[in-house]
Amino acid sequence: MNEKLLQYLWNFKIFKSFDFKDVSGNSLEILNFGKWNFDSGPDFLLGKIKTNNIVLAGNIELHVKSSDYIFHQHSGNPEFENLILHAVFIHDVEIEELNNKGIPTLELKAYIDESLLWKYESLLKENQFIPCANLFQPAKVPFHFWEESLLKKLDEKSLEIEQALARNKNNYEAVLFQTLAYSFGLKVNASIFLQLAESIDYSIINKIRQNQIQLEALFFGMSNWLENPQDDHAKIWKREFDFLKNKYQLSDLRFNPKFSKLRPPNFPTVRLSQFACLYHVNQNLFSKLIFAKNIEEIYSLFEKIKASEFWNNHFNFGKISPIEGEKFLTKDFVDLILVNAVLPLKYTYHKNSDENIIDEILDFYRKIAAEKNTIVTGWINLKVKVENALQSQAILYHHKHYCEKKNCLNCGIGFQLLQSHQ
Repeated sequence: MNEKLLQYLWNFKIFKSFDFKDVSGNSLEILNFGKWNFDSGPDFLLGKIKTNNIVLAGNIELHVKSSDYIFHQHSGNPEFENLILHAVFIHDVEIEELNNKGIPTLELKAYIDESLLWKYESLLKENQFIPCANLFQPAKVPFHFWEESLLKKLDEKSLEIEQALARNKNNYEAVLFQTLAYSFGLKVNASIFLQLAESIDYSIINKIRQNQIQLEALFFGMSNWLENPQDDHAKIWKREFDFLKNKYQLSDLRFNPKFSKLRPPNFPTVRLSQFACLYHVNQNLFSKLIFAKNIEEIYSLFEKIKASEFWNNHFNFGKISPIEGEKFLTKDFVDLILVNAVLPLKYTYHKNSDENIIDEILDFYRKIAAEKNTIVTGWINLKVKVENALQSQAILYHHKHYCEKKNCLNCGIGFQLLQSHQ
């Protein structure tokens, strides 16, 4: 037992019976359990009890042990002047100050189901995929807050986008460019690609986007790959980068994308070439993405995106690959871009002006395949059906904010488990 759990049980009135008696044997009726207080002072405010035929209104303090009242230094604290009840799990000592004021003490141990305590203790065990892995049965305790969790994740992402907009003088196109760069970098190079994108004045991208060679040269040069070109193509890119550097007074900052722990199709060379192609092919990319009315419109913008011809038989500079073929964006990769970059930006752009945007965005997510990663797989192994991106995104948000933090008392699943009698 801990104080947080005790407060939880009190707030949600999870007791075997409500035929309460205080430690002196007097009947005690709780007319109002009070309002849970998350600031300093008593745990529950504006409570109301009836004892000895007298109705008392005021605040209620909870402790695991009666002695915690002294240990927490509540004696003499003016915030506890209007106390009407001291509710504890175990009554271990008499508190003279409370007795002198006629404030009753209620011991709750006998009123709490022991199986509930066992459930809670099992939630705190280590080495489980999620705290409730041994208790969770989706048929009995379903994960039913898909849309709620996704919208929370979208609002969280929207806040990040709004902060980026503030840094970019409300330039949505620049923020899209940076957000897409982050997504193209995947987990290994996401932050590096973002820094690279942020170091480039977006107006330069608009000026050179009709020339794919220059776009690639800009990205490759900023990635510090063109200092000693070994290939004819690399020499062309270096020449173009030197031209751009002088013309636009480019920053001397250089970035070093990582190759380790990546499969060759995900090498940063290939991804940056594809990124350049995306901006070269779609001259009005922002408008096309933001105002698309169906998922097919968005997918069509990525259908022909591929790395330039040099990469048909290369994954890196200076080394010909025995594996040849055009390197198009895969559907799985496009789905990741839509889920993590395009749809959050689309939601942010429209949320204050289009009352239908929530339903529209949720529908987009429903039509995208669920992500494939260890967390989603873990939930699927628990027999949770994760069939689309709405559900996988909800699962990822829930896992991050509740399961990883063992925030079970504020979790919808934990709430159901602790209240159920299975």
